Formats: sequence, structure tokens, C-alpha cells
Amino acid sequence: MGLFERYLSVWVGLCIVAGLILGNVMPELFQHIASMEIAHVNLPVAVFIWVMIYPMMVQVDFSAIKDVGKKPKGLALTLVVNWLIKPFTMAALGWLFFRVIFADWVDPQTASEYIAGMILLGVAPCTAMVFVWSQLTKGDANYTLAQVSINDVIMIFAFAPIAAFLLGISDVTVPWDTLVLSVVLYVLIPLIAGVLTRRALDKPDNHQRLQDFLGRVKPISISGLLATVVLLFGFQAEVILRNPIAIVLIAIPLLIQTYGIFAITFYGAKALRLPHNIAGPACLIGTSNFFELAVAVAISLFGLQSGAALATVVGVLVEVPVMLSLVAIVNRSRDNFPS
Repeated sequence: MGLFERYLSVWVGLCIVAGLILGNVMPELFQHIASMEIAHVNLPVAVFIWVMIYPMMVQVDFSAIKDVGKKPKGLALTLVVNWLIKPFTMAALGWLFFRVIFADWVDPQTASEYIAGMILLGVAPCTAMVFVWSQLTKGDANYTLAQVSINDVIMIFAFAPIAAFLLGISDVTVPWDTLVLSVVLYVLIPLIAGVLTRRALDKPDNHQRLQDFLGRVKPISISGLLATVVLLFGFQAEVILRNPIAIVLIAIPLLIQTYGIFAITFYGAKALRLPHNIAGPACLIGTSNFFELAVAVAISLFGLQSGAALATVVGVLVEVPVMLSLVAIVNRSRDNFPS
């Protein structure tokens, strides 16, 4: 790893601080950037996420995609964790903390909204950022794409019923425009661009041009991650500093959920004897969230200023630092899995 990647957590920390400072010094600028959205998808953030994902998509070798089905254990583990475990553990932790442990600190109505926001996060597995985490753990790019694609298909049919069941309401409105646009922006377009780039650069008898290109765009990909962090924290700077206790209260069960789901998937991958380059992404897909969809549904159901919307935003804020810590754990555990 180069100097830039080796100290990535330091750069992320500095970007968090920068985002908080800039968001308070120049709130009008960040409000203007935040207003640049279509179907609750912020376009500047989408651009930076696209910059992050595109280099990973160049690494996808479609000639090898056909072999993914020969290794179904990784896909099965991801699907079980994402759809049979994660939503329900998130709902249970939300109830435990805001109905029992924090009951004296949060009024019942606000507690219900916090729980709802957590549930929406739990029902939305990651679509975009997982390509970054897979890259940082040297995961199998082809297998990661297959895992994300299958989860996206299932999410189209399962998100609304599971969310409605756990929220206790039958009229959950899924913003289909947000869901479809996000998949197009974060998966389809960078995938097409990656395939075309790979076809232009990679030759059967000479892979050097492709490797040189990937070396040049790798720092650009990490820069996209850092720019996204600055924007996300800048958007929420005033909320974070105005209501830090609420942020902490929501973050505690979210952190327990994230590390708990990671542990379940990690030991499940060890028990299944998955190769490290498949086990790593499998662990990280289950622990990260499709926060754009969760935020959009929370706003449409409960309102922009609701506790549910705040809870989904806190999920966004804790994700990058926490996922970097999990990436470090995955990288240190390489010897615990088959090569």
C-alpha cells in the first residue's frame, strides 16, 4: 500500500473535521449543493461516488463472471445475512436502546422515529460504497459485482414488505425513482464505462496498458471517497453540533449492529472456508448500508426534520470511519482464510 492508502483513516478524519468546519462557516454553500438533487439523490455526491466506483468496475472481467456460480457459498452467506438476519437485529437493537436503555432520555414519539430510521437502514444493503471496501481488501471484483447485483434485484421486491412488517405499517412508500436512479448511477453507468475502458486497454497478449491505467486512477478513486466525506459532514454540520447527544445515542446501537453483523458474517465465512478475496467483500456488504435509499424513504414517510431522517443521516456519518476499521480487520485476517 502506498502512503496515501496506508494513512487513509487519517485523511478521512481530517476530511470529517474539514466538513464540519466548512459546513458551519459556509452553510449557504452546502445548502445550495444539497439542493442539487433528483429523486432524493444528490448529484455532486453521486459524481464523487461514481469517481470512486469506476476504477473498480474497470477491474471486472466479464469472461470470469460465468464462473461465479461455481462458488455459491459466498453468495448464500451474503443473502442470508442481508435479508434474514440484519433487518431483524437492527429492529431489535432499536427497540432495546430506545424503549429500554435510553427510555428516560428520549420521549416515546422521538424514540419511535429513531427506531424507524434504524430499521430503514437495516433493510437497505449497500450498493455503491461496497465496491470501495472490496477494493481496499483486494476482494474479487467479479464476485463483488455479482453479490451487489443479486442484492439489488432482491431489494426491489423485498425492501417494502420487510420495512412494512418491521415498522408495523402497511403503506410504506418506496421511492422507486430513487431506487432505480441510484442503481443506474452507482452500478450500471460505471459498469458500462468500466467494460468499455477495459475492452479498449486490455489485450490478450499485453495487460500492461490496463495495469498502468489502474495505477493512475487509483488515487483519483480515493480522492472521490474523501470528497464525499467532506460533503456528507458539511451537509449535516449544523445538526451534529446543535444536537450532539442525539447523534451519540443513535450512533451507539448502530455501531453495535455494524460490528455484530460483521462478526456473524466473518465467522460464517470462516466456517464455510471461503477464500479471503470472497470472504472480505461478503463481510463488508452485510455491514454497510444503502443510505441514499434509507434517507429518501425516511424523509418521504416521516418528514425532513423527523427523528427517522436524523437516524438515517447518523448511519451515513458513522459508516465511513467504521467501515475503514472493518477493512483493517479484514486485511489483518488474511491468514485465517484459504488463499
